[in-house]
Amino acid sequence: MNAGFKTKQAEFAAYIRDPDTYPVPADVDPRRMAMYRELFFNNIDSFVSSNFPVMRTILNDQQWQSLTRDFFARHRCRTPHFSEIAEEFLEYLQSERQSDHDFPFLLELAHYEWVEMALSIAKDTPVFGEAAFVDDVFNQTIALSPLAWPLVYQYPVERIGPDYLPQSAPEQATYLIVYRDRDDEVHFMQTTPITYHLLLLIEQQGGIGGEASLWALAAELADRIDPQSLMQFGQQTLRELADKGVIIPAVAD
Repeated sequence: MNAGFKTKQAEFAAYIRDPDTYPVPADVDPRRMAMYRELFFNNIDSFVSSNFPVMRTILNDQQWQSLTRDFFARHRCRTPHFSEIAEEFLEYLQSERQSDHDFPFLLELAHYEWVEMALSIAKDTPVFGEAAFVDDVFNQTIALSPLAWPLVYQYPVERIGPDYLPQSAPEQATYLIVYRDRDDEVHFMQTTPITYHLLLLIEQQGGIGGEASLWALAAELADRIDPQSLMQFGQQTLRELADKGVIIPAVAD
């Protein structure tokens, strides 16, 4: 590949990414370049739109085009796989997006929408517990399924849509569990701060007894909740989470 071709290739790519900044490459028909530009951009725009449908509905056409064209021009994707472009878009919003006009919840909403796709294509294959495990989860060694993600957002992202566009975060954060079940269906479940912290504790341990996980949580929250009340609440919670496949049997090392 000679230097002239590399130069022409760089000019070609620069114009396609950002035609407002870079000129049409010399000796190339502007009409053809316009076709290439729209073809490349429309592919990216369509993919981002399909992966972030709520975001697309709350932005008008001008706002959406401005956002996706900025992503197309500014961000350098590190993957050739279309299935990973949504993650690249999330990284762009987190690290490169510069606009004072965006909704304050935009990044959290994008993450919320990305999670569903990420879990749907995740390659983990956890072994879910059978009925006996669920019934006796209090006495079992447990782990958090790699297909279950406890999440916390400052905004109620599950409610955001054209009729609800909060301009400031409420006092209470939103706690969610997103998980893929035995039938490979992705579910979103609202949860409590206590259950969220229980799942983080189980995840950090990598293998802990069901009863031990509750006592460990009780020790952390001793100044906020009665240990016996937590144990009673916790046993039922563990069974429900095990039944859904959020909690699974720990695999021995």
